[in-house]
Amino acid sequence: MKSGTRSLTINSLEANRKSRTSYFYKHWQLYCLVAPGVLFFLLFKYVPIMGSVIAFQDYNIYKGITGSEFVGIKHFLTLFTYPEFATILTNTILISLYQLIFGFPAPIILALLLNEVRKMWFKRTVQTIVYLPHFLSWVIVGGLVINVLSPNYGIINDLLEYLGFNRIFFMQQPEYFRSIVVASGIWKEVGWNTIIYLAALASINPEMYEAADVDGAGRLRKIVSITIPSLLPTIMILFLLRIGNLLELGFEQIYMLLNPLVAEKGQILDTYIYSIGLLGGQFSYTTAIGIFKSVVGLILILGFNRISKRVTGQSLY
Repeated sequence: MKSGTRSLTINSLEANRKSRTSYFYKHWQLYCLVAPGVLFFLLFKYVPIMGSVIAFQDYNIYKGITGSEFVGIKHFLTLFTYPEFATILTNTILISLYQLIFGFPAPIILALLLNEVRKMWFKRTVQTIVYLPHFLSWVIVGGLVINVLSPNYGIINDLLEYLGFNRIFFMQQPEYFRSIVVASGIWKEVGWNTIIYLAALASINPEMYEAADVDGAGRLRKIVSITIPSLLPTIMILFLLRIGNLLELGFEQIYMLLNPLVAEKGQILDTYIYSIGLLGGQFSYTTAIGIFKSVVGLILILGFNRISKRVTGQSLY
């Protein structure tokens, strides 16, 4: 009896193996399609994680990871006791919150407005115009922002002078820097981010709007009662992903707009890592900052994901 059971189990395992093999050969095109993406994440996302060990070492580029001295959490203690770190962390959080408050709703509002346009030629023209800035690099956009706000020949200052106001040195005054960063970020990315919401709007059942027309609902009522609730799952997913990147502002934008006169309000973790880590050679210290950012992002996304699941029923997992 035991021999028969063992034989049956072996046959079952062999059948499952052959089934998986045949499935692989049957769908080999799909596996080939997925393979480049898997390799990308393995090589550029997972393999570099092993290098994070230098955050616990006094890393020496000549001795390498295996030869560098292990110092435990020394660099993390330095991180939280360094006087400038609190200011840089505050700048990062404040700019990120401004982008979240003003930048995150911008594509939602634009998508709702475009969805109400009935002239297709006008809608497509506006979409094309607002998409274009996304394809410009921050080098170009940064140059445009600096030229537009120039105190000598910038169009903004020309307009202020025409209206009777004094010219303002926008790029040299710290109080304007965060607003400039948020505004330029919205201008560049609002059109591109609208694509996701327009796709979600296109998937809404038109019979819901027809039923609302029968009930006598106006446009505003249909937006409030049908459009926004239908967009809510997409909004929550993108919001959770954005929260997870709270400390990830992006190096290029800030670096292109930053100058010594506004550094007290504009220096963020990414530019600090560049100046101290790459230019200053403090690889272990800046790796500790990177781990700190990752841990904070993980805690935020797990926490807000749980809150969202309880409050709205929408979550990443």
